[in-house]
Amino acid sequence: MNRALPIVLAVALFMENMDSTVISTSLPAIARDIGTSPIALKLALTAYLVSVAIFIPVSGWMADRYGAKNVFRSAIAVFVLGSIACAFSNSLGQFVGARFLQGMGGAMMTPIARLVLVRTTSKTELVNAMALLTIPGLIGPFVGPPVGGFITTYFSWHWIFLINVPIGIAGIFFAGRIMPDMPGHKGGRIDGVGFVMAGLAASGLVFGLSMISLPVLPTWVGIAATLTGAISAVLYIRHAKRHPAPILDLKLFRNPVFRKAITGGTLFRFGIGAIPFLLPLFFQLVFGLTPFQSGLLTFASAGGALLMKFLAPKLLRLGGFRTVQMTAALVGGALVVANGFFTTTTPHLVIIVVLLFAGFFRSLFFTSTNALVFAEIDNKDAGQATAINAAMQQIAVAMGVAIAGSILEFAPFFTGAPLGHETFTIAFVMVGMLSMAAFIPFLTLDRAAGSDMSGHRRRLPPAADPVAQQPPVV
Repeated sequence: MNRALPIVLAVALFMENMDSTVISTSLPAIARDIGTSPIALKLALTAYLVSVAIFIPVSGWMADRYGAKNVFRSAIAVFVLGSIACAFSNSLGQFVGARFLQGMGGAMMTPIARLVLVRTTSKTELVNAMALLTIPGLIGPFVGPPVGGFITTYFSWHWIFLINVPIGIAGIFFAGRIMPDMPGHKGGRIDGVGFVMAGLAASGLVFGLSMISLPVLPTWVGIAATLTGAISAVLYIRHAKRHPAPILDLKLFRNPVFRKAITGGTLFRFGIGAIPFLLPLFFQLVFGLTPFQSGLLTFASAGGALLMKFLAPKLLRLGGFRTVQMTAALVGGALVVANGFFTTTTPHLVIIVVLLFAGFFRSLFFTSTNALVFAEIDNKDAGQATAINAAMQQIAVAMGVAIAGSILEFAPFFTGAPLGHETFTIAFVMVGMLSMAAFIPFLTLDRAAGSDMSGHRRRLPPAADPVAQQPPVV
């Protein structure tokens, strides 16, 4: 395996994931400078997610048509231009537009990075490659808040976006040197109707769910957008069944391994997607910590993600995808539940250890799932698989945040207590149980699924083992 390739791809993804979370602690400072409120500025966060949701479905077609290397480098350039526009924004409208431009680039980077790995890496090395690629995506949400707080406090919020310029230029340069040439091919015309339907479905769900969980616009706006997204999804499913080359080919779901990987990954993200939202609030509102202090605690999860990189291939070789996925889902979900039982008297060392193991199992699950998605997918369908996987991830994370936000908003009405420790405990328990439910799709997964990737070989009983039946050599 060319280890330089996943590292180059991972740097771009780290930039994207860091940027999407680093501004969360800087919203008050940005709002003051551009003359708006922090609550209104949350529209900028949502604009990024909506843009990603719109353009992810077309990422596979773009890579196949114009070449994955060309599109990936162009995506970094668009992301950098959006970063510059964010830094020089002077109004809410300008900032929202700049974040939307960033999202256009971000929508292409993640799925195309996975596509490049799948098409250039042998199945036996794919787990290692995915581990290198997955880690930045897991570290970013936890490193972002303390880094954003530090830059805003000691420098200026503008540097949150301007530091992407040299990183992006380096990414474009090294991607040009290290990424293999993957020329596109002139195929059929793009499924324009399908692109509109899929974009409305994904963006409607992401925007609607985000608005329901954030008090930026009236609740009915979020509900209407969510319904629009759901209706568009139904219409797209009908359209895809009739179209000879749909923008997202849902026939891939006929493959049971692909279907179980997507379903299990979506369920797990329902719970895990809420953690970057819940944990900082929990530490700040209940523990009374500053954003920087809470960020230092949550950073422990990144340590667990790094540790996973070294152990994931060995664990998959020993247990196979089925055992590893079920274990990671159950233990990872249980550790989410454990967050709700932290108290102000819990030693920080205990919290750090729990978050360390949580980061490990979370990273183990995602690395394994992202590899399993491609276990039985033909190379020609890899672009479709990456786009579907990325779109489902965005929707699942938005759903997780919406669930967590709704619990925090409505739980006090049922408990009779104000927003506090009890409410957060309920939220952590519920989202943790959602993550634990991800083990269900893998119950019926073939034990040999993905064995070419994991290297796991189940021992057969002597009667079924052809080697054991051979007479001894004398």
